[in-house]
Amino acid sequence: MTNCCGSEQPTSHQLPLSTGQAVSQSDSAQPHWWRLTLAGSLALTAEVLHFGHWGPEWIVAAMAIAAIALCGLGIYTKGWVSLKNFNLNINALMSIAVTGAALIGQWPEAAMVMFLFAVAERIEARSLDRARNAIHGLLSLAPETAMAQQSDGSWQECSLSEIALSSRVRVRPGERIALDGEVLKGHSSVDQSPITGESLPVEKRTGDMLFAGTINQNSELEYQVTALAGNTTLDRIIHAVEEAQGLRAPTQRFVDRFARIYTPAVFALALAVAVLPPLLMGGEWQEWIYRALVLLVVACPCALVISTPVSIVSGLAAAARKGILIKGGIYLEDGRKLTHLALDKTGTLTHGKPVQTDFQPLTKESIDQIQSIAASLAQRSDHPVSTALATQAAEQGVLLLEVDDFSVLLGRGSRGEINGRRYHLGNHQLLEELGLCTSAIEARIEHLERQGKSVIILSEETRALALFAVADTVKASSVEAIRELHELGVKTLMLSGDNQPTATAIGALVGIDEARGNLLPTDKLAHIKALQQSARIGMVGDGINDAPALAQADIGFAMGSIGTDTAIETADVAIMDDDLRRIPAFIRLSRQTHAVLVQNISLALGIKAMFLALTVSGHVTMWMAVFADMGVSLLVTFNGLRLLRK
Repeated sequence: MTNCCGSEQPTSHQLPLSTGQAVSQSDSAQPHWWRLTLAGSLALTAEVLHFGHWGPEWIVAAMAIAAIALCGLGIYTKGWVSLKNFNLNINALMSIAVTGAALIGQWPEAAMVMFLFAVAERIEARSLDRARNAIHGLLSLAPETAMAQQSDGSWQECSLSEIALSSRVRVRPGERIALDGEVLKGHSSVDQSPITGESLPVEKRTGDMLFAGTINQNSELEYQVTALAGNTTLDRIIHAVEEAQGLRAPTQRFVDRFARIYTPAVFALALAVAVLPPLLMGGEWQEWIYRALVLLVVACPCALVISTPVSIVSGLAAAARKGILIKGGIYLEDGRKLTHLALDKTGTLTHGKPVQTDFQPLTKESIDQIQSIAASLAQRSDHPVSTALATQAAEQGVLLLEVDDFSVLLGRGSRGEINGRRYHLGNHQLLEELGLCTSAIEARIEHLERQGKSVIILSEETRALALFAVADTVKASSVEAIRELHELGVKTLMLSGDNQPTATAIGALVGIDEARGNLLPTDKLAHIKALQQSARIGMVGDGINDAPALAQADIGFAMGSIGTDTAIETADVAIMDDDLRRIPAFIRLSRQTHAVLVQNISLALGIKAMFLALTVSGHVTMWMAVFADMGVSLLVTFNGLRLLRK
């Protein structure tokens, strides 16, 4: 074994952040917020002056031109490139709409339309930052160094890149485990919640596996490295997040697709109106060219362009009032399509904090005396199960007794002397070692464990005195949320790192359609990918272990209050008050928003079609065309704003 155990290996800190870099580039191409704010102020002022006839027209035009220059030059540039390449996308459509409004003297309208579109584009670009932020959050989990044994038997702090496969590494209590490995020496509890999402620490002894990024709690451990830096379970989670973020192709917007047909069709129709009647029917050129110009004004797609962002922004604002933070309009639009919802257990369906749920005395001793003994032993330990017992006792005002000769029995419980008598407070294994487990007690323990509860037993030298059960309790809102999801036709699935009996018990309690336990982050990701073959699936989680599944799902939901930064940044929707009932509310709002979008697009296209027919027949003048265009724009705007009242 060489010094620090080998040649340099790539660390997780050296992973390519291609997704993040791309985000930075796209974000930098957007106008800064101060430019948007100034542009919006100028556009609004121009609207007020124009409406009130409070200034000369050239001042209104100058303000509008300044607003367009501040926020729309990039859109004009992309629109011009699209036109040159015969790719009539949303930027080309916007450029034509704004230019058309300006040519007929509607400067305030041109500026306001450009400002609203620029704001929508900016919000969309900013929302993509979650990929980079999520990966940075994951990188911070693993320490940069570890204590590794050298060839001469000494121990030295080494960079992870210098630690070779099969090296012997030591981790002290309270430290994060740096690399995946197998325990060689020691016995301790390890908090695996960052990786597996388990609500309680897991006992680790010789031969058990350790995951990088998890936290050693009670005692020193020595382990053999089984995965190099860059290839640990944590690194694979990082890669999974990158891959899921990078492979998710943005849904092409309806207006983009429609513009490719609508814009050239309108120009072709206008050209035909201007040229064909004079050439084929002897019409007057001046009259038919005028009709063609009116047709272009009528066909100006301002209302169509405005209809979507106004509705989406209104829907996003309505969601925010409900404590639902949606990171982009595309997720609000797609929420209505969800057919399945996968949910993490700990912190999502449950409170994420173990509490005492059961107390079963096994003798005729005084209940108060038994509780005092148990609480006195429990308050001397920092194990989460003991903490739950001590907390319950404190709330009930249980009398604490003096404990002598207290000691922790690693992986089993604790013991101590009270009033000269020795007592044990520990798990099933400890009761077996003491030879105090009977078939009747065994049956009680199995019954509680089938309910997903952790059981500890208070015993003295010759008999067991009482059973205590601890569990992570279900949120009251979870049952109602699952019921509402089922009423909306959404099937539910629980994906948990806890054992299968616990997952099954919690799933039955809240009414989940299917519950699956013993899942690592990669297992959750695999389940999401499998379901996506035939369904549109959302994923709800709060931990780092949920990040790959959140990123892969069609829509990822994070618990915003108790959730980790990585989960919140990776998700598409954050539930700020951790109330699962916000998810069915989100789906209902998505369906309402879609209905308004369909109404707006139908209104815009229907009225345009009617006026186009009237224009060709010569029944519409220029001022009528302007009135129709502005009227439709106002109509779709007010219709979109109705979502704020939902």
